[in-house]
Amino acid sequence: MGCQSTQHQVAESVLPIPFTEPLQANPRTQIEIARYSELLNSQELTRAQRAELYHIRGKLYDSLGQAQLAQIDFNRALKLQPDMAEVYNFLGIHHTLRQEFSEAYERFDSVLELDDSYDYAYLNRGIALYYGSRPELAVDDFKRFLANAPDDAYRVMWLYIAEHAVDPIAAKATLLENSASLNEASWSTQLVQLYLNELDESQFLAQVSKGVQSQKEYAERLCEAYFYIAKRYRANGNNAKAAEFFRLTLATNVYEFVEHKYARLELRLIREELLGKATS
Repeated sequence: MGCQSTQHQVAESVLPIPFTEPLQANPRTQIEIARYSELLNSQELTRAQRAELYHIRGKLYDSLGQAQLAQIDFNRALKLQPDMAEVYNFLGIHHTLRQEFSEAYERFDSVLELDDSYDYAYLNRGIALYYGSRPELAVDDFKRFLANAPDDAYRVMWLYIAEHAVDPIAAKATLLENSASLNEASWSTQLVQLYLNELDESQFLAQVSKGVQSQKEYAERLCEAYFYIAKRYRANGNNAKAAEFFRLTLATNVYEFVEHKYARLELRLIREELLGKATS
């Protein structure tokens, strides 16, 4: 997760608040993994029980950023019980992160075939479509995702990101319209306020720590804040500044958040873009 001197220098120069320490692996999670591993050695488990244990252990591995081990367990779970919607959802995310978009779409389609009320499949398929250069289709999924919770600022943000790739002016108008349904007391609403230029970057970052109850919550907020600041710079064509904030996102070690997961993909895309310019 190489975020050493460069990232701390960025934090000191642009942040009006102290940079939190990266989250450490939860010892309870590691103990749970050991416990489920021991349970999986039992010969008395039914296929359904074994599939569920692989599913649970896979989620635990995923929460620690151990994607390969998580994927192995998810695939084992599906071999034993091929109707596990959440497992298809996780595998779809992993395919998206590897830019295997056709496989990702298939996985998310499988989720919705099994359970069309599985809300987050629309988010994750929308993200896959967005990174797969199909933003118009992504907009459709994000609209459906937002319709289920119009007061959720994160849903508003992902819809804006996809719409911006289609029509930046219309996207800004929709963002302003959707902001009316948000709770101003909620921390996440400030993400939308930043994008609407109701807060500048310094004001936005100065408020990240307000009301936090733990270092974990603080790291989670920073993970989100850094990612959406980075996306803002990326949309404005400032890849150097975007890369700084994507690296800061990774430095939080909040592996479970989509912002952390896709920060690494964003950095890869920036590198590919720069290499393409260098060779053209």
